[in-house]
Amino acid sequence: MSSPGARPARAVGVTRARATPFPIVGIGASAGGLEAFKQLLEHLPLDLGMGFVLVPHLDPSHHSLLTDLLSRATKLSIEEVKNGRAVEPNHIYVIPPNTYMVIERGVLKLTPRKKFGGQPMPIDFFLRSLAEDRAEMAIGIILSGSASDGALGIEAIKSSGGMTFAQDEQTARYPGMPHSAVATGRVDFVLPPAQIAAELARISVRPLVGLPAPMEPAESFFPKSGTALATLFKLLTLHHMENLWDYVRLCEKNSGELDRLYQELLVMVTGFFRDPKVFDVLRKKVYPAIVGSLEEREPIRLWVPGCATGEEVYSLAISLVEFVEKKRDRPQIQIFATDISDAFLSRARAGVYVENIAMDVSTDRLRRFFTKVDAGYQVNKSIRELCIFAKQDLTKDPPFSKLNLISCFREGSVCCSTMPLSRRVFFSSERPKT
Repeated sequence: MSSPGARPARAVGVTRARATPFPIVGIGASAGGLEAFKQLLEHLPLDLGMGFVLVPHLDPSHHSLLTDLLSRATKLSIEEVKNGRAVEPNHIYVIPPNTYMVIERGVLKLTPRKKFGGQPMPIDFFLRSLAEDRAEMAIGIILSGSASDGALGIEAIKSSGGMTFAQDEQTARYPGMPHSAVATGRVDFVLPPAQIAAELARISVRPLVGLPAPMEPAESFFPKSGTALATLFKLLTLHHMENLWDYVRLCEKNSGELDRLYQELLVMVTGFFRDPKVFDVLRKKVYPAIVGSLEEREPIRLWVPGCATGEEVYSLAISLVEFVEKKRDRPQIQIFATDISDAFLSRARAGVYVENIAMDVSTDRLRRFFTKVDAGYQVNKSIRELCIFAKQDLTKDPPFSKLNLISCFREGSVCCSTMPLSRRVFFSSERPKT
């Protein structure tokens, strides 16, 4: 039953996405989220040219009145999502209870609610699909809530070239979710909800001087020339600059900002067991060939260039341990993992990840190879000791040698970005027998 004064949702939704892409904002919240949602929506202008999708944690067994309650905070059209609803600019969509939601080609699709490791993760589930669907036109916002849902989704949006926000913990009734998002190091803005709305308004209309081709107001936030330009624009936005050359001068004067630009341009699309088909091929074809080629007491040597925060490295270590433990003679495993980022390497060595990795890691693997800690899960010491993390600049530092396998399938990995660099990595590291 609708509350008095609430505007009814449309009976029939649009099922075909608009031909011209526009920014879509995914907003996640849990405990304390109603207040945060209201504060954000009350300050949103009506003509930003963005679509807004709200993903709160809802009681799966009760009808939700959230749409009616939030309709009092904004004059924007707001409705509960029906399967197959296409997102339109200047509209707000709210996930129904007991469902998961993804977006494909601008169309919202609903599936029954799932649990990963005992915890539902609807925010991560949606934000990951938003990153894939909208790339640099994706915006992720994490508001008040406990636990860590949304952290992996924020990482995905940031890696796709989009922009990310988290509520200032001092203003969040429950700071767990904003804290987990910020802890990823992938949040662009940490602000109270009202200021998040103001920032969305500012970046949607602010002109950018110094980049090629004029851009429409709602699209000016997302340069069409790719992730690198989107990254530059975001950094200008963070510094409230409107001219690219002003930012160039800042980098010339401030080495810290130059380091920040360097880190931002390192595309980091990673995760545990990201491509199951690849690991299936490794288990069935690659690992048997490697083990069959080894001399007596010869170790298996792997190298992961551009290892980022270590998820791919530990995925390889776990899958290889699972393979060799079934063998009568178990060869020693040595995995070399390198990256140019000290921050990434520090996180990789610690091997601590948010509990949301249960979306990607099976219950059995979590039990065998991870330990539950306050921050989420930590890779067991026996697996961490197989992996040697080191800083390396692939453009000038020598590659490793006598390797059985080089893993370079992480999306955005710099080792495959140019042919000369690929030759340097692969042909300098080749092992005659495999």
